[in-house]
Amino acid sequence: MSASQRIQYLKAQRIRKIEFQRTIKDALFITFGVLSAGLGLKGFLLPNNFLDGGVMGISLLTHLLTGIDLSVLVVIINIPFVIIAYTQVSKTFAIKTLVAIAALAVCLAIVQFPIITSDKLLIAFFGGFFLGLGIGLSIRGGCVIDGTEVLAIYSSKKSTLTVGDFILFFNIVIFSVSAYLINIETALYAILTYLVASKTVDFVVHGIEEYTSVMIVSKKSEEIKMIIVEKMGRGVTILKGKSGFGKHGHQTEYDVIYSVVTRLEIQKLKTEIAKVDDSAFVVETSVNDIEGGMIKKRPLHDD
Repeated sequence: MSASQRIQYLKAQRIRKIEFQRTIKDALFITFGVLSAGLGLKGFLLPNNFLDGGVMGISLLTHLLTGIDLSVLVVIINIPFVIIAYTQVSKTFAIKTLVAIAALAVCLAIVQFPIITSDKLLIAFFGGFFLGLGIGLSIRGGCVIDGTEVLAIYSSKKSTLTVGDFILFFNIVIFSVSAYLINIETALYAILTYLVASKTVDFVVHGIEEYTSVMIVSKKSEEIKMIIVEKMGRGVTILKGKSGFGKHGHQTEYDVIYSVVTRLEIQKLKTEIAKVDDSAFVVETSVNDIEGGMIKKRPLHDD
């Protein structure tokens, strides 16, 4: 085997290893997501006739009004959203979503969960928590068990509504129908369940820490770079840039510093920048998640 062939072989081996690890990780996320959603539904919401928002809310409302088994409704009502996912997201995503929904249906049909409580506030809170945890874990696994976001993405492409606007409108309709067909109290508890579930999904998908990317333009970029690297223990990327203003332009070359820090470190970073250059131009942008780099290698500390 020549050197180039060995390099290609090792590269292929590495790719297969990464794909295998990703597959195992996705399978675990989806499995625990399905079990968590099952606990939220059968341990809290279903026995007490509680509702949620989104496609799961439609399934619960239909079950409450018709008596049709929820495991059947979850599959039937989500099928259109799986088709949309196939055309709008990807084939792999749609297949994983279909498998996850089928697994949830099987879980609801055969797995026995204890009824945890009859307290309405606890039902709304923890039912939403475990359901949101399940949805969030499935998203981390590369699929969904509630088709609301898939429909929202599709609708945002076909109209002027954003994804957030559509999800809000979609849930207002569900809660309004619940209030009309059942009662206002049930609709209010459904809103509480949905809020808890949606915040739990955000927490699971985006992680415990929230990150902020920072772009810094300063004449003293070298000093600022050393502070970020040596004092804060964070990595930086140096971009080449030119300033410009006015009709005719005025160009000065700068080293533009790009770095990512946690939200707990952002004020410290801004303070350190101000010590060096209080006229530095600093742009902050929220980051959902990151991988690699130096972001988690050293703990937050003050010197």
